[in-house]
Amino acid sequence: MHFPEPALSRLAHEAAVWVTVHAVQGSVPREVGTAMAVFADSVSGTIGGGRVEFDAIAQARRRLLQPGSGAEVLRYPLGPALGQCCGGVMHLRFEGVTSADIPALRLRMAVARAPVAIFGGGHVGHALVEVLARLPFAVTWIDSRDGVFPPQLPAHVACEHSDPVQGAVGGLAAGSAVLVMSFSHAEDLDVVAQCLRRQREHGDLARIGLIGSATKWATFRRRLTERGFLAPELDRVRCPIGLPGIAGKEPEVIAIAVAAQLLQDRIV
Repeated sequence: MHFPEPALSRLAHEAAVWVTVHAVQGSVPREVGTAMAVFADSVSGTIGGGRVEFDAIAQARRRLLQPGSGAEVLRYPLGPALGQCCGGVMHLRFEGVTSADIPALRLRMAVARAPVAIFGGGHVGHALVEVLARLPFAVTWIDSRDGVFPPQLPAHVACEHSDPVQGAVGGLAAGSAVLVMSFSHAEDLDVVAQCLRRQREHGDLARIGLIGSATKWATFRRRLTERGFLAPELDRVRCPIGLPGIAGKEPEVIAIAVAAQLLQDRIV
């Protein structure tokens, strides 16, 4: 489920109508649970855009003028009547909400976030945290250096200082996807080795990804073999990281490619 997080802070001071995708049939632009908050002069979130959203916003604002009206589910066929060719049907739930509803909204619309651990507070790490914070991930951001994390962090991001940096591997949540991109190849190697040890003992990390080229991985693979790791264990490490076919080495481009790959991992 997805909901417009920024709306909750505004809801503390201003009433809104919460519009939720209650049920769907056929081809539709968003999934069940997606929501938007409609205020008198703005909208937070989206249920898919286009004419259906335009009509839903108008309906929500009419309901804002009738405080106290109960929740209602309305049917929107996405065909000729709305000028959309999706062909499906969306059932949208409209309900007036105020500050008193914030705790219930948080519980009802809570997102199941997959854990991701990022080792490294460099340029790519910063860019990746900004991208992942907007997606269904809970990020643990780890570095051995002081002063590398920004003073203000996005929601769903927790920072951890660890020296030695590989010491943080043991405390990662089970099912974490680990992304290794520190300032030092020596640190990268130690983190990957510790992840492989954890996999050998527990097998509970979802992915191990290492930033770098095929040449870097060939060197790491040789050194990890010297540390006693076997070929099947090393085959679990993904290097380079990022969805293939996305060109560019700018931190933001790499971050988008890596985030896309993580999203793909959640589907397959």
